[in-house]
Amino acid sequence: MTSHSPNLYTPLSDLEEESIFIMREVAGSFERPALLFSGGKDSCVMLRLAEKAFGQGQFPFPLLMIDTGHNFPEVVEFRDRRAKELDAKLIVRSVEDSMKRGTVRLSHPLESRNPHQSVTLLEAIEEFRFDALLGGARRDEEKARAKERIFSHRDSFGQWQPKAQRPELWNIFNTRILPDENFRVFPISNWTEFDVWKYIAQEEIPLPNLYYAHQRQVIPRKGLLVPVTDVTPVQEGETIETRTVRFRTVGDMTCTCPIESNAANANDIVKETAAVTISERGATRMDDQTSEASMEKRKLEGYF
Repeated sequence: MTSHSPNLYTPLSDLEEESIFIMREVAGSFERPALLFSGGKDSCVMLRLAEKAFGQGQFPFPLLMIDTGHNFPEVVEFRDRRAKELDAKLIVRSVEDSMKRGTVRLSHPLESRNPHQSVTLLEAIEEFRFDALLGGARRDEEKARAKERIFSHRDSFGQWQPKAQRPELWNIFNTRILPDENFRVFPISNWTEFDVWKYIAQEEIPLPNLYYAHQRQVIPRKGLLVPVTDVTPVQEGETIETRTVRFRTVGDMTCTCPIESNAANANDIVKETAAVTISERGATRMDDQTSEASMEKRKLEGYF
């Protein structure tokens, strides 16, 4: 972990301090918190903040991953290796297990499992009786994220009710909950994608190599570059192309697309990100292009 002088101020210092304060507030206010860890860049930033808040190997919560079964293999390998390096407890719960239980049913075998993560997440909350989940969502990602509180109250059904959210004035948070209720807490809610990449570069945070420029077979489809995988096969009339790409976000392979880029390291991506005008979800996620309300609908059902 890169060390910095305690007296050295950077533009990220206030954001880092706020995020660490929020993490410590969760550790002090809840009995059974967990940190959602996907292996993606935002959750890797969350790990670094947790290291600074509590010390490596001393997290007061486990890491929780909801696996669709269609995650990029490179990300799954990185997730397991990073948790081991940090001596952190990793809990993985799978959408496939929910399918075996019959709580998730797909309309066809290649349907995206991404929306169904809500079911598996709620089952994991019930199994472990989690009362707070730390997540890496940010307000700049999407419209529904923008109106979310840092401490997002969820009812006994795990659902988000916008009208039931609590005021958050001067970083004073109301953490009281009734039995079976819980909070989703977003310590980097006020960060932007640009802030995240500046912090990754500053702290030299390890990430899956998918985030950096590499050659990949893709299919141009509806303005996106769809990666060629077993679950995103070529359709009739389409042509496979090999392009130099990177991923701005990594998730379920059925709905996550790369962008063309030659950015080979975090500093390159900082420069590239400074010039973008489309959010990472808008530029790379097939599932969020179906409807402007798609994310909000999923959150109402218990999504992250």
